[in-house]
Order: sequence, then C-alpha cells, then structure tokens
Amino acid sequence: MNHPLINQPAPDFTATSHDGIVFTPSLYRGQKNIVLFFYPKDDSMGCTAEACAFRDSMPTFEIADTLVVGISPDSLDSHQVFAKKHGIAYPLLSDPEGKIRKLYQVPRDFLGLLPGRVTYVIDRNGIIRGVFRSAFQFKRHVEEALQMLNM
Repeated sequence: MNHPLINQPAPDFTATSHDGIVFTPSLYRGQKNIVLFFYPKDDSMGCTAEACAFRDSMPTFEIADTLVVGISPDSLDSHQVFAKKHGIAYPLLSDPEGKIRKLYQVPRDFLGLLPGRVTYVIDRNGIIRGVFRSAFQFKRHVEEALQMLNM
C-alpha cells in the first residue's frame, strides 16, 4: 500500500496500555521492531479474529525481536476485559479521541463510519517500513506484518 509515512520516521506519542504500562515508541529505537495495529472495536468479530491472530503469532514476533501493540478507541477498562477474555498479553492502547490515529494518518473505513484497520511495521531505527490496510482481511494483517519483517 502506498502511504505517505512509508520510509518516514514513525510519529512518536505516549499512551498507557491496558496493563498500566506507559508506551512510547521512541523508547524502543535501536532495540526492537514495532508492529502497531489499529483496529475499530474490542470484542467485535473481526477485531477479535485479528487480535487473536496476533496473539497466536507472538512466538514468531518475539523471534523477530518485535513488539506488537494494538490501538483502538475503546477505553482501558474495555481493553482489560478484552485482553483477559482472549488471553492477550501484548499492550492494548486506548485512543478515544483519535489523536494517535491522526498522527499515523489512519483513514476511516466502510464509508467513513468505522475507525480504520491498518497495520504499521516500524523497524528498530524508528522508520515505518510497511503499511497494510484491509477492513475485512483480519488475519492477513499478521501475515503481512511478518512478511514485512522478512519472517
């Protein structure tokens, strides 16, 4: 996908995850790759399939020295319930006002009615190396991210 941020430095931000950890992408520069996946809603069919696909692929992402982070407009309380229900151990960030989405230029899907579903692969130098957007190919986000990491 052509995206204006490909090969550009990843926008930086700070947000608290569902498990109380403060996440700032720039703190991982020089250490880890990061996969940021933006999704519309906790516990919806597609979002659950996507989140669980990332969960099931965590050993492969760990081999690739990659941190996976999910971001949606849902509250941290919603994320806590969602993570516990589905055994999600990676960070889930709350972006209720869409500030992080705006930084990453995530478009809306389904005639502008839903927050977009987009995955970004950021290398250990903080550069966005790939972007995958698909509202309905939920599990393909994992496959594309792994391909971008050459796994």
